[in-house]
Parts: sequence; C-alpha cells; structure tokens
Amino acid sequence: MSDPVGKLPSELDQLPDRDTEETAEWAASLDAVAKAAGTRRAEYLLRRTLQHAEAAGLALPKLLETDYVNTIPTAAEPEFPGDEAMEARITAWNRWNAAAMVTRGSKYGVGGHIATFASAAWLYETGFQHFFRGKEADGSGDQLYIQGHASPGIYARAFLDGRISEQQLDNFRQESGGNGLPSYPHPRRLPWLWEFPTVSMGLGPLSAIYQARFNRYLQNRSIKDTANSHVWAFLGDGEMDEPESTAALALASRERLDNLTFVINCNLQRLDGPVRANFRVVQELEAQFRGAGWNVIKSLWGSAWDELFQLDTTGALVRRLREVPDAQFQTYATRDVAYIREHFFGADPALVQLAGVLSDAKIAECFHTSRGGHEPRKVYAAYKAALEHKGAPTVILAQTVKGYTLGAGFESKNANHQMKKLTIDEFKGMRDKLGLPIPDSAFADGQVPYGHPGADSPEVRYLHERRAALGGPAPARKVHHVALPAPADRSFAPLLKGSGKQEMATTMAFVRLVKDLMRDKETGKRWVPIVPDEARTFGMESLFPSAGIYSPLGQTYEPVDRDQLMYYKEAKDGQILNEGITEAGAMADFIAACTSYATHGEPMIPFYIFYSMFGWQRTADQMWQLADQLGKGFIVGATAGRTTLTGEGLQHADGHSHLIASTNPASLNYDPAFAYEIAVIVKDGLRRMYGEQPEDVFYYLTVYNEPKVQPAMPEGVEEGILKGLYRFNTAADLAEAAPAADAPKIQLMASGTAIHWILQAQKLLAADWNVAADVWSATSWGELRRDALECDEALLRGEVRTPYVTRALEGAAGPVLAVSDWMRQVPDQISQWVEQDYTSLGTDGFGLSDTREGARRHFGVDAQSIVVAALAQLARRGEVPASAVKEARERYGL
Repeated sequence: MSDPVGKLPSELDQLPDRDTEETAEWAASLDAVAKAAGTRRAEYLLRRTLQHAEAAGLALPKLLETDYVNTIPTAAEPEFPGDEAMEARITAWNRWNAAAMVTRGSKYGVGGHIATFASAAWLYETGFQHFFRGKEADGSGDQLYIQGHASPGIYARAFLDGRISEQQLDNFRQESGGNGLPSYPHPRRLPWLWEFPTVSMGLGPLSAIYQARFNRYLQNRSIKDTANSHVWAFLGDGEMDEPESTAALALASRERLDNLTFVINCNLQRLDGPVRANFRVVQELEAQFRGAGWNVIKSLWGSAWDELFQLDTTGALVRRLREVPDAQFQTYATRDVAYIREHFFGADPALVQLAGVLSDAKIAECFHTSRGGHEPRKVYAAYKAALEHKGAPTVILAQTVKGYTLGAGFESKNANHQMKKLTIDEFKGMRDKLGLPIPDSAFADGQVPYGHPGADSPEVRYLHERRAALGGPAPARKVHHVALPAPADRSFAPLLKGSGKQEMATTMAFVRLVKDLMRDKETGKRWVPIVPDEARTFGMESLFPSAGIYSPLGQTYEPVDRDQLMYYKEAKDGQILNEGITEAGAMADFIAACTSYATHGEPMIPFYIFYSMFGWQRTADQMWQLADQLGKGFIVGATAGRTTLTGEGLQHADGHSHLIASTNPASLNYDPAFAYEIAVIVKDGLRRMYGEQPEDVFYYLTVYNEPKVQPAMPEGVEEGILKGLYRFNTAADLAEAAPAADAPKIQLMASGTAIHWILQAQKLLAADWNVAADVWSATSWGELRRDALECDEALLRGEVRTPYVTRALEGAAGPVLAVSDWMRQVPDQISQWVEQDYTSLGTDGFGLSDTREGARRHFGVDAQSIVVAALAQLARRGEVPASAVKEARERYGL
C-alpha cells in the first residue's frame, strides 16, 4: 500500500509495524463500514473502540470529547437512598426563602443574586443530604467551596435548620448593625458558617486544588489523617474563563487528587449573556479537563429525555445536540414548541420523524426544564461515581437552567443575573409550581413572606437526621484552638548577637532562623516552607536534604547532584512546597497552610518566600482572600526594594509592595534593617498568631539580598522594633569626628537596607558639615500608621491617646528626614503624626538596570544625596547657610 500524495508524517510512522497485513485488514474493515453503513457509523465504531480501549487500560491518547449525552445512562444509575419527595419539599423551601430574602432586601437597594442558586439548588441539596461530611466526626469533614452568587440558598438552608434567624435573613447585605449576613462567603464576617471565600472568581477552583493537595501533604507527613476529607468546589461555567480556574488542573491530575471534585454548574450563561454563544462550553470543558487528566462526568439531560434517546435509532438526535451552539439552545428553552419543532427537529428528516411521535408537552418539558442538574437521582449518580473513582480528580459538568423555577420572566434570560426581585404575582406562580403551603393572605401587606414548615416538622427532622448521619451541620467553620509552645530562645540567639565581622544579607538571616526553628522538637514539624522555584536564589538549598521537597510519589529518580552535600531531595513526607513557577499556586498553598488550624484543627506555620516584586503585585487578590479566610503565617518578600537587585531592571525592582500591603487590614508589614530585628519580629509573630490568645493576622516581611555586617541588638529596643520605630544611635555615639555640642541637629529615619545609607550619611554630616544626626530604624511604617489611626479613632470616642511615633520622637531636636528603598508614599504614611518638620526620600518611578550605587544615585537616595537633602532641610530653617547645600552638591558630584 502506498501513502496518499501529500500525507503528513505522524507519530505512527515512527512505530514499527510487526504485521502490516493485519493493519491493512483493520483499515479495510473501517473502509467497508463507511461504505456500507455510512461515515457516521464508522465514526461511532471508532469512538466506542477508543472508549473500550481506555476502559481496558490500554496506553492510548484519551478521547477528549464524548457525545453530548449523560456519562451515566439511566439504566446504570444507582438506587437513590433518600426520600425524594421529602427532599423536594426541603429544596422548595430553600428556593423560596433564597428568592424572598433577596427580594425583600431589594427595597433597601442592597442587591443580591437569585438566578444562580435557582439553577444549582439540587446540586447543593443532594450533597447536603447524602455526601458532604460535617466536622463533628474527625474535626475536618469535607471542604466546601460554594459558588459566591449562590450564598442566598445556603443562608436559606441555615434558616431551615435553625442556625440563622428570620431577622438575620432580613439583614442580608446589611452587616453594620452587627446582626447581618455578608453578601457572599466571607469567613471574617461570618466565621461560624463560611470556611472559604470564593466570590473573587477563579480563586475558588485554584484554592480547592491546593486545599486537596495540602490535605494529602498533612496525611503524608503524619500530621493529620485526612483520608476521609473530600474537597468539593462548586463553580460556574463562565467562571472557568478566569485563568486561575484552570491554572492548576495538571497539578491535580499529576498528584492523583481523587479527594477532589469540581461541580461546574453549566447553565450556559454568564453575567451578560451566553458563556459560549457560538460554541458548546460543556464540550470545551470536557476536552480541557480530560486533556489535563481528569475524570469527567457529564450530567446533562433529565429523565424526560430518556424517551427521546430510546427513539433515536439513527443517532440523529445525538448528532443534532452536538452541533447546536449554546446560545441557540438557550433560545429553545424560552420559545414555544412550534419553534422547537421547526428549528431543532426540522434540521434532519430523521428528527422530523422522531418529533412526530412526541407530544407538545413532552417537547416542552425536555427543552424548557429537564436537565441533569435539576434531578436528584442524576446528581446522586454523578456524585457517587465521583467518590468511587480512584487515581484522578473528577469534574462533574451538570447542565441546568439559570433561574429555574423562578418563572418565565427569569428562566434562561440573558439579564437574569442582574434581576434582583420577583413580583408578588411571580412569587405566587413560584409557590404553585413548588407546591408550598403559603396562602394568599400571607402577601396582604405587599411583602413576600418567608416560609418555614416548623422546627418540629417532618422536613426539618429529616434534614437534621441526614446531617447528623454525615457528621453535623455544613457548611460550618469550627476552631478548636491549639496553642503552640514558644520555640526555645536558642533558635533566635545567633541573630540577636550579630554576625561579627561576617557579612550576611537579611534574606539569609531569615532563612537561617527558620532552619533553626524547624529543628525545634515541639513545633519544628509544623513549619511549611513555600517557594515558587527560587529556593536557591534565597539560599534555601541547605533545606533540601534535611527537610525534603514534598512529592506524593517520593523520588523516583536519582538526582543529578546526588553526590553533593545539598542535593535535590524529594520525599513523600517532604516539608518544603517547591511549587515551580507559579506565584498564584504558591499563594494558594500558603492559604491552605495558614488556615489549617481551622480546617483541620492542626495549626501550621507557613512561610512563603518570593521575589518581592512578584508577590503583592501579582497576587494581591489572594492576599485579600487570605485575610478573609483568617489565615496566619509569614509572607516574605525577598530581594526587596527598588535598588538592591543589581542589573535586574524595571520588572524586578519592587518599590511599592509595602504600599499595596498597607491596604490590607490583616497584614502586619515590617521592613527590618538588621538580623536581630527579624528575630524579634518573628518571635513575637509566633506569639501573636499561635499563642494562647491568637490574633487573626498575618505578617509581611521584606528582606534584602545585600550582604552587610549584622550588629548585635542594643539593649531595650524590643518594644520599638515591634511598634515600628526606635533610635539606633545618636551623633554622640560616633567614634570619630563627632560634631560639636552646639551643632545643628537632624533626625535621620530609615527602614530596611536604607539604614546603611543614613549611617554613612550620619558620618558625612558630622565630618564634613558639623551636623549632628541621630539614626532611627523604622521597622514598620505601617504599624506606626495603624497605631496612629487607632489613636485618631479613640479621639472620636472621647479618649485622648498619643500615637507611638509622636511619643517616640518627642523632644528629638531638629527636623526629620525619612529614607527608604520604597516610593516616598511608604514613609509618608506617618508624616501627619510627626510634630517635627518632616520630609522624605524614596525611589519613585520605574526601576532600572544598574549597579546598586548607580541606581541609588539615580533615585537620589545614596548617602551623599541624603546629606544634601538634610542640609537643605536645615538651610530652610536657617540652621546652616544656604551656600552649604550648593557646596555639598558640587563636592559629591550631584
């Protein structure tokens, strides 16, 4: 046989054919089927053969798309174990109260979303009744990532089970009075109910993957048995367009996270219209997930479709479903039967014949409402299959109608995401459709009533019995506080005593401290080092052989550097999470570790270290998620500042992360200058986050890669380090060229690496200009500002308090000049509470590639520039002659 002209080579051409005659026979058989029964029959046989091969475990590429039908046929569905009629009544009450809550709130203009939960109600209810494990068994239960816009339905269920009052429902989105309900899943605002913030779309699926992965991490490190915990993430089909939604799919399949299930509510609509107007989002998602190695279950059609599929002896119906774009199918859900007969069935003679035996009622039911996501038996079958599948995560693609049961004015309408209320007549229609015993008289005041069958009703008893069998209420967040003992002082001692004559960067000082803390017998195993593929940059390679890099497979190869002391060691019980090049993934890891104290009752101490430019700037949304989730841990922006990265340039030079970090109320932000400051901050951070009275905060520390001699800690500076400011030395402490007693005075203040510039400037001012400068280390501009703001707030309550920064500088002679390796807005945060004349120097503008010295001269923050700025301040006050400023510029070549 000769190849056809122009045939492109394929991978098959590289495989030896041991029996060309047999290969030819297979090809001839396929040709014969195509000729005798048509190409569609040939395509069908090939698909079935590939599916059979995949099921048999043959090493073939996966079939990325299957037909637009349910993965689990009706005949293969398991027995439904619940009381379907009872669960339907419970779901009806939840639908009603969710819609009533949002509608009642609309009179206050607070908004809310109705259509999302209406479409997904059975997806949640089936899980709550039969699958989602509570925390009263082993303390962990299942982790539920609930779609943010579905929150009214979750509140409605909590109202039914007695955990939320009618008054609270009426305070939906009205929290300031103290008895309201937050708009979406916000643990910080409702910490007994919500575990995971999800409404910043894309972060839910990303976090769910890393939560499932962190569950395995705890298991493999023998910290917590999480074998029975399952992660469920409820997502919208439109949400899957967010890059974070699919960023870690390969990780989930690579690490065989069969403790994870995505449930994607495919109502084919996003906020403004169809998700894929001209395409089919279900098929696209199936291909994407199967290609990434996930198990895919499609639950698309309700039982009303069974008759249609049985009548489809030619496959015409399945082919037609595969070719109709989503926007057109959405139109079918809103049009009359005549339109459907003409435009759907009329496309193929075989479909015309099939439609001829169908009643109008049957066609209307199928196209208007009958979806797999609306039937508990279909949903139960999908969930059960997901839990039973081993070796890979599962995604369930459940098709629904957005706005289902809300009436013709809502169902499948493009604008239904923005529709916030139903009319009284629409509620009455909904009541009749759901069969709820709510009389017309309940609407007498023109307000829609809440509905409840009674605390001792069969519905509520059934609900409580089911939840008791599954381990208690859900969703629920429970914290059983476990105070961690303080590490031994010997871990901090090396940093407190300084480095002697040896130079050491503060990045290395932090890593050295953590390495010692990881040896602590009581708490060492609880440290979780997280790094996005830059461990060697930060000097962390010494941790590789001792702590190990976490891998659920261990190390299946011999590392190339096995003969070296600090070789690359992966281990199933490894402690380090080295995430590769993904700051978003590392941040998701960090969040899971930071909240393990609540999720699993096991406090962990994560530190996430990264290039500072690629932290807050890239993942600030996740930092807010971390704050909302009440996470605790250390975020470390290494190689910080705009001028310490020699030669790296604009996109690596961070001069603004402290400004972004200052916007987050839960973030305690420090820019330590010396190793001993790091020791004091970390020790106190462990106390505040993991001690007897833990606070819901996390720490952001910036450290530098510039080696410097690290001094020993002076006496009595601990309070100042923690509060954000202390006097490091005075002009009188200078060993040489101390200024005269009556010399003009100035206060030089700096954070981070800038302390070294002002120390040099202090000497120049004394030696060259007879100016006495005291040096202050500003460890935290942000904490100084936080304290000052609290004093301002106290004043509104009639309490007179003086900010710490004001008290610390009280009596300090001369003006204040603040300097940092950050833009001036960072030190300027405290200016209004400094009583002295105040000005600042910083690194405003874009970063650039140069030497450290060249970059600092460019930004005007080197020692000589500081001297000129100090003289200019004093000249404005008449304390040095104006000519001194000009003379200094010329002397230093500025």
